[in-house]
Amino acid sequence: MSGRSLSERRVTLTGATGLIGPPVVAALQDAGARVSVLTRDPQRARERLQREGSAPVDAFAWDLMHEPAPVQALEDRDAVVHLAGENIAQRWSAQAKRAIRESRVTGTRNLLSGMRQAERPPRALVSASGVGYYGPHGEEPLDEEALPGGDFLSQVCMEWEAEASKAQALRARVVCVRTGVVLHKDGGALEKMLPPFRLGVGGPVAGGRQYISWVHRDDVVGMILAAVGDERWSGPVNATAPAPVSNRDFSRALGRALRRPALLPVPGLALHLLYGEMAEIVTEGARVVPAKALVLGYEFAHPALDEALRAALSRG
Repeated sequence: MSGRSLSERRVTLTGATGLIGPPVVAALQDAGARVSVLTRDPQRARERLQREGSAPVDAFAWDLMHEPAPVQALEDRDAVVHLAGENIAQRWSAQAKRAIRESRVTGTRNLLSGMRQAERPPRALVSASGVGYYGPHGEEPLDEEALPGGDFLSQVCMEWEAEASKAQALRARVVCVRTGVVLHKDGGALEKMLPPFRLGVGGPVAGGRQYISWVHRDDVVGMILAAVGDERWSGPVNATAPAPVSNRDFSRALGRALRRPALLPVPGLALHLLYGEMAEIVTEGARVVPAKALVLGYEFAHPALDEALRAALSRG
């Protein structure tokens, strides 16, 4: 892709209708890229993306769990942005854990199967991952060189990234974007936190000392675009804001943004009763820092938590 502007590039996206997909599609189109999407329901995806403000896209049908990705959506593409995966914010039954793992690992494997069939396979693969890669940690900052954890999400992220890295055999540049807690009022962890905080009954969880590695959605989108357009981006990249905060400080900041008290502690046991093993995402934490993005010169749109929360809550 050397020497070509972003406006000349052809990009295919999976997971186009999730929390991150629509603004990535719109941002790529605003930069002049030609965007295609892979989706189970092409008509529904087109309608959803247009409601979100995107221009019309070419949409190709793909059942990521059961078949290789269609070659026509991958042939001679400059990049594939792979965001598809089962939502982790649910109670982790055995069935849910299987869907979380297989949608990422098998889905990526089937994407690579389609890429291998292309005569001119994509030149870059920008694949989602998560800070769950590192597992629970204390206060030590974790950059991209930190070792993986040993829990369920760590294992899923390791297998997910291992499948994505196989695109290197096709001479593709591979970037694994390890995303933190994404701030947006209409999805992810923040959406689930808002009702109790708006009622004035929110507060720190399980003592509040564990870290939250947060990031505004705009900066996840910005890093994905940087990864598509800049060949210096490769390997794992932490998509988190520069200053992770404790759960207690996050709760106070959210209370300030909503102009509500944020003093009532939430026992970790209550979350475990409600969500089971998934509650460990909240009750345990990790202090993940975006070392590689900062070295590469990425400029955060929302580096400070108070402003980032105000922005996340004010958007339509």
